[in-house]
Amino acid sequence: MKRTSSTIPYGFKLSKDPKYLEAVPEELEELEHIKTLVKTKSLSLRDAADWLYHSTGRPISHVGLKKIIDKDERLGQESR
Repeated sequence: MKRTSSTIPYGFKLSKDPKYLEAVPEELEELEHIKTLVKTKSLSLRDAADWLYHSTGRPISHVGLKKIIDKDERLGQESR
């Protein structure tokens, strides 16, 4: 994936070529799992952000997590 900003998205890391990003499958799997728990209101955003940090070792804020979830919902609605 080509890098488009200075911020590295959750679930990705810099590749050997700094112009590109590579996926981190463990982070992406955990993120998908957490998104379903937040959408079903099984976990709060803060608890979900803490869960992600403890399970992957990579910090994410509850606000950052909300942005990811909201973006996914917007993209899902556009495809309908």
